[in-house]
Amino acid sequence: MAEQAVRPSAAETEPAHRLRWRTVDIVVTAVLGVAFGVVFWAWNLLAALAVPPVSGLLNGVYLMPGVVAGLLVRKPGAATFASTLAATVSIVLGSPYGGIIVIYGLVQGLGGEVGFLLTRYRSFGWGTAVLAGITAGLSTSIMDLSLYYPVSADYPFWSFTAPYTLFTVLSSVVLAGIVGLLLVRALARTGALSAFAAGRRRV
Repeated sequence: MAEQAVRPSAAETEPAHRLRWRTVDIVVTAVLGVAFGVVFWAWNLLAALAVPPVSGLLNGVYLMPGVVAGLLVRKPGAATFASTLAATVSIVLGSPYGGIIVIYGLVQGLGGEVGFLLTRYRSFGWGTAVLAGITAGLSTSIMDLSLYYPVSADYPFWSFTAPYTLFTVLSSVVLAGIVGLLLVRALARTGALSAFAAGRRRV
């Protein structure tokens, strides 16, 4: 009885174990980053044809690796790792945007990370997917508006800044959040995610 009284419960010990990175987590996050880096390279060809603020509707694709990795791996840093790696791979393949894209990948990953952090990495359903999509979308909107489209006579707040932010966040919620979670669930149904909690139970 005394031993039971001092032994930590499963609920007390589980969180630390749950958030510890395994080799499979690193490998799968890296694979996601590389795969989305290739997607970025192709998507850049389409995104280059769009004109802001409407181009914000295409930004969600760039936010997918962070949100998808967070929903699948469920560990702190997964979103940041996958997003930064995807941006780096896109440069290696020939991104037209230059080295700043690595900074974008880092910021976008951290933006998605905030959504998971707000749930303490305990919830990975629709609400969290949408939340991570929102925070990721806001992160890239802030970067774009600060570096390239500061509020001015050329970029008025109501006719440019607000629509661009709205379009980017909406795109992120739909593509990174909703489509991202559907992608994770589709992979789970194939049995490919059996090593992950996302593949062992419905989220």
